[in-house]
Amino acid sequence: MKKLFLSLLILAIGILIGFLIALRSTNSLLGTIYGGMNSQQKGENKITTLLKTLDYLYVDTIDINKIDDAAVAYALSQLDPHSSYIPKEDMEFANQGLNGKFSGIGIQFNIQNDTIYIVDVISGGPSERAGILAGDRITAVDDTAFVGKGINNEKVFNKLRGKKNSTIKLEVVRRGTKEKLHFTMKRDDIPVYTVNAAHMLNDHVGYVNISSFGQKTYSEVLTALTKIKRKGANSVIIDLRGNAGGYLDAAVNILNEFLPKGALIVYIKGRAFPRSDYNANGTGAFQDMKMVVLIDEFSGSASEIFAGAIQDNDRGTIIGRRSFGKGLVQQPLTFTDGSEARITVARYYTPSGRCIQKPYTAGDQVDYDSEIWKRFVHGEFFNADSIHQNDSVTYHTIKGRTVYGGGGIMPDIFIPRDTIGFTPSFNRLTNNMIIYKFALRYTDDHRKELKTFTDWRKLESFLDSQNLVPQVVAFANENKIQVTTRDINISKSLISQYLNGYIIRNIMTEDDFYQNLNKYDRTVQRATQILK
Repeated sequence: MKKLFLSLLILAIGILIGFLIALRSTNSLLGTIYGGMNSQQKGENKITTLLKTLDYLYVDTIDINKIDDAAVAYALSQLDPHSSYIPKEDMEFANQGLNGKFSGIGIQFNIQNDTIYIVDVISGGPSERAGILAGDRITAVDDTAFVGKGINNEKVFNKLRGKKNSTIKLEVVRRGTKEKLHFTMKRDDIPVYTVNAAHMLNDHVGYVNISSFGQKTYSEVLTALTKIKRKGANSVIIDLRGNAGGYLDAAVNILNEFLPKGALIVYIKGRAFPRSDYNANGTGAFQDMKMVVLIDEFSGSASEIFAGAIQDNDRGTIIGRRSFGKGLVQQPLTFTDGSEARITVARYYTPSGRCIQKPYTAGDQVDYDSEIWKRFVHGEFFNADSIHQNDSVTYHTIKGRTVYGGGGIMPDIFIPRDTIGFTPSFNRLTNNMIIYKFALRYTDDHRKELKTFTDWRKLESFLDSQNLVPQVVAFANENKIQVTTRDINISKSLISQYLNGYIIRNIMTEDDFYQNLNKYDRTVQRATQILK
């Protein structure tokens, strides 16, 4: 028995020694084959070492590029809220609103009942040239069905957009036509406009709405300002509500048109970037035009630079609600595969020295993203007294007025959110896009008749005479959205306003839509009173 035990022990020790020798040999072999991949090389950081090792040694086949992307994205997410990573496939979409154009077929669409519904056809674009009409429904792209619950905006963008001059085939269903229609066209450059509207509010006050600051925004704004000036405007309302920003140069060039020579517009400063000032050169053509700037909680970055420069130079009045508070400067780092990291390198400061950026905790994106919601809960959208300002440090405008830091631009005149007519039923209608969808259907059913109107005011009067609210309620019931008679009676006027606006936008221009919208806008009305 002892001999057997001794024999087994000797065998086990032999196997263990053999395993250790084999393992050492394997490690030696791997080290020889992979040039020491199993250890960190001198001057090499941990991420590089890990990715190289995973690529060579990981047990299963992996896509190392995806892991590389994830590592870069995560690393940037641990810094500030605006440093970010954009994969190669997302770059075109990320830049299209700022570059002033994209390559596509030239339609505005909405997804209705799992089908692409064409709301409008861009004048001069490929779709118009091919014969596609507003109201058409796309059912197939390049001979492949393209309908169903899986259809979303991102998929439509990816499918319809592509390289300029590339060919695309569409199958279309048209109301009143039994057979399906087929169109073949080549994608082309489609312009993206950042000035939504430019018109007169009365004999002397003009209105310009800027949705973002892109490559062509400066020239668009110059055209808009010239247009209203020729119509007699000596004052202008610049509407930056909902404008999340864009290119610094675009905002600076527009501000240069309003500010006197030498006026400080903005300055930037960072750890590796010495202070850099942007000043007006005195060549602006609209230095004598009175102005009001409208902002809200979604006005960010370049919009805040614009509002801050006007406020600190006492050049005009800022009206609305506290702006977003995005005051970090990003510099792009382009990788060899076409992807891009946008790295925060500095901060924006208004002429008085205020840092635009609101406070944040590094790496806590959830808390940062919920800050706007916290303002709402706290009552800041409805009561100026609820707004938190950092009054421990004060700043002063050119004329000595006190302004405060703490993130974002505080308006000179606070305008609360308008909640007149809001009810639970109205909220259900808007949240489920019932009014919007009914407007599309009504437009589709009455397009020929509606097209006879050339003035939005006359179209609005006609729509009011049709008593459409009961039809909206019926449409809500069809879609199993519950509303109450009491709520509808309270919200009736508001429902009509929204409905009329959507139908005007479907039939006429974006500028007509904004003219109709401004008729009921309390913030625009207050701005107009000030400019009188």
